[in-house]
Amino acid sequence: MMNETTVTRENLLHHIGRNYVVEGLGEKNFEAIPYAEDVVLRAPLCPGGSANPLKGRENLREIWWAPLPGLLGQVQLIDTFVNKDLTAVSVEFHLEIMVNPPVKLRLLDRFKVNSEGKITDQENFFDPRPLTNPG
Repeated sequence: MMNETTVTRENLLHHIGRNYVVEGLGEKNFEAIPYAEDVVLRAPLCPGGSANPLKGRENLREIWWAPLPGLLGQVQLIDTFVNKDLTAVSVEFHLEIMVNPPVKLRLLDRFKVNSEGKITDQENFFDPRPLTNPG
């Protein structure tokens, strides 16, 4: 049975996933993403790839985020999914990367969210080959 707290937490998690895509990536606004100071990011295109996580909000800003605003094109939110324990949200979306020629990535990003509504862990799941090995 769902209570008001459950529904509120579930809504918050959906909002975080949608906000990441629409306001964070779509509006190229790092500040719109509620990262915890000790956030951990795993992504195929991070230095060292998914096996070597990038740690800390400022590292994400300086290493992972810094080149993104100049590369991001259109974003299309598909859907958000919340886990049963209300500790994580995943967001499915398409993201255009403005390289020559532009490519569309199909992504599923997963975020663990703490009790304060801050993202503590992010893992990006996508096939990087359109960027790393076009054609």
